[in-house]
Amino acid sequence: MAASMRLLFRRVIRLSHRNVNVTGAGAPGRLAGCWEPPSCRCFSEAAGDRSTHFGFETVPETEKAKRVYKVFENVAQKYDTMNDAMSLGVHRLWKDTLLHVMHPQPGVRLLDVAGGTGDIAFRFLEYVRFQQERQKRRAARSMQAPSWQDISNNYSTEEEDGPQESRAVVCDINKEMLRVGKQKADGLGISAGLSWVVGDAEELPFDDDQFDIYTIAFGIRNVTHIDQALQEALRVLKPGGRFMCLEFSKVTNPVLARLYDAYSFQMIPVLGEVIAGDWKSYQYLVESIRKFPDQEEFKGMIEDAGFYSVKYCNLTGGVVALHSGFKL
Repeated sequence: MAASMRLLFRRVIRLSHRNVNVTGAGAPGRLAGCWEPPSCRCFSEAAGDRSTHFGFETVPETEKAKRVYKVFENVAQKYDTMNDAMSLGVHRLWKDTLLHVMHPQPGVRLLDVAGGTGDIAFRFLEYVRFQQERQKRRAARSMQAPSWQDISNNYSTEEEDGPQESRAVVCDINKEMLRVGKQKADGLGISAGLSWVVGDAEELPFDDDQFDIYTIAFGIRNVTHIDQALQEALRVLKPGGRFMCLEFSKVTNPVLARLYDAYSFQMIPVLGEVIAGDWKSYQYLVESIRKFPDQEEFKGMIEDAGFYSVKYCNLTGGVVALHSGFKL
């Protein structure tokens, strides 16, 4: 009874935060699998006369998602190359830090949203495999001179528990980004425990309480309704599940901030034109970073969505921040 009341309360809170009145049969059902985003969502009519930012430009809310989709469709083939060029390879260290803070164990289910080219999912699966091998080595050392009781206990535990399989689901609204990610996975020989799903961060195609960890790396600032995406993250996480967001943020050092701004506005669009043949998309990238909430404001948004024990740490002087919170 208490569990049912808690679930009902969470749903009432979630609906109260949405700027939409659901009528008739309600929102369309969510499917745990491959899904094509509907052309019209339940809150699109209400959003038709509202505006939001697309970089420094003001656009109707209904137009932003289409324009963001086009940006990533255009840059998908050169996305990873540009990440290395723009960050001088430092983005790899930021993503490694995310995994070390996450410290996933065998059997964990990960949902990586806006994870198109698979960087986080690949690291997750590799990290979990390392943990599994480490556990096996420890077990082997402890069984070098076992008693009959140890052998019996070990045998019964293996039969009861079976192998712990971790899974990573990469969810992205952009088909072209997912296509590039699948090509990378094939090239690396990664297939076990990995799924690819077309889906919208604001209306995830999964049932409630499905995942142990939700990650979104350098994607949430491109979402039209950040609060809606955070509520969806809370919904699909299991109780005790962890939300983790890696995103560009506000540089804390004034000298570094001036250098960072100069590099961002003067160099990144040029790199975009030279490497990807697309100045405008990378001009948007730079501008979107400046429009994203700073560390404290975003922390408050995560708490408002219903997460607890929300914390963040700055990486590279605040160029990037890693936020983390838990669903209770």
